[in-house]
Amino acid sequence: MESELLLHSGGCHCRRVRWEVEAPTSVVAWKCNCSDCSMRGNIHFIVPSERFKLLGNSDQYLTTYTFGTHTAKHTFCKVCGITSFYKPRSNPDGIAVTYRCVDPGTLAHVEIKQFDGQNWESSYDSSGVSSCSKMDTEKAKVGSS
Repeated sequence: MESELLLHSGGCHCRRVRWEVEAPTSVVAWKCNCSDCSMRGNIHFIVPSERFKLLGNSDQYLTTYTFGTHTAKHTFCKVCGITSFYKPRSNPDGIAVTYRCVDPGTLAHVEIKQFDGQNWESSYDSSGVSSCSKMDTEKAKVGSS
């Protein structure tokens, strides 16, 4: 059973980067073992870009790091260094939200799946991660609370 969409708020440690994201109350998050994700302990869920909104003047506090194919855009706060979201290589049309950066109280359940980023191509083909940024408007309903 898929949960309805709810507006979640979140951001970085120093709160200079703030955002809102429409996502279910129950999400599937990905724990990746690529060189970047494993070093920073990132576990993220992916949403379509249309469901993510950067708030206020947050963009002035962001900087971006890329490597390898330069498809992923690893954004982080210039002040505190936290990557609260980024554009993932697996879903360049989506946003990867670090689930621990979501403000408490709106995520009811997080299922963590493994993504073998050290063997990116084979994991991408077998994991189903590529469908995470696709809009499913018939099933999704924006929650009112």
